[in-house]
Amino acid sequence: MPDTMLLLQMLVLLLVIGGFAGVLAGLLGVGGGIVLVPAFFYTFQTLGYDGPQLMQMCLATSLATIIVTSIRSVLSHNRKGAVDWSILRGWGPGIAAGAVLGVLAASSLRSEVLQAVFGVLALGIGLYLGLGRSDWRLGDAMPTGLRRAAMSPSVGFLSVLMGIGGGSFGVPLMSLYNTPIHRAVATAAGFGVIIAVPSVAGFLLLQVDPAQRPPLTVGAVNVVAFLVVVAMTTITAPWGVKLAHAMDPRPLKRVFALFLILVALNMLRKALGW
Repeated sequence: MPDTMLLLQMLVLLLVIGGFAGVLAGLLGVGGGIVLVPAFFYTFQTLGYDGPQLMQMCLATSLATIIVTSIRSVLSHNRKGAVDWSILRGWGPGIAAGAVLGVLAASSLRSEVLQAVFGVLALGIGLYLGLGRSDWRLGDAMPTGLRRAAMSPSVGFLSVLMGIGGGSFGVPLMSLYNTPIHRAVATAAGFGVIIAVPSVAGFLLLQVDPAQRPPLTVGAVNVVAFLVVVAMTTITAPWGVKLAHAMDPRPLKRVFALFLILVALNMLRKALGW
């Protein structure tokens, strides 16, 4: 039987994490995974679950929440006609293939290596959020043919190694190829579904030492964290949306970029054993 006090401690920490992630998602339009993975990492580590597969559990649980939030988001955006289904159809198979490869890679890597990968990629995302400009362009339309075949698996692969959905890589990618920002955000929600569904299916089959995983963990997915975070983000994301309409979110995005850079550097520090 799981320890009752331990479950209560987990519950309190996860309620805070889910609420914070929901507000940020609504306020800044950032995906929850970029917040959830380090939050899960520090929560599970604080509770004494610091084994070699800690990061796999964080990635898997984050991706499980993304299935629910991305489906809800893409349906909402689709009602407004904002989803570009031609991009999803063209990029979807490659992204899904990359996600499967990401699970295979993540399953074979130690937690310290995944921490380093997360730190490097999160540092790049933070710098883009803080310094990127809306008028930067790599082309006038999304790539097709061989370029798409090479780029689309990378989106799925890197997203799984970070435990994130489609927003952190998909939105900048589509924006750089001249996709309007609202359409990019809506379509990236579809990327999230394509990434999360096959990757979570793979992580559910991953064997984790029972002594090194939190209570009520199936494969590498912690059910308690999944349920609490999904419930809290559902409640608090609309609060973030209201805040976004009441104030200018751009300075806050710069602050979040700095926060993300600091989180990334700390993750790198831990990976290097400093």
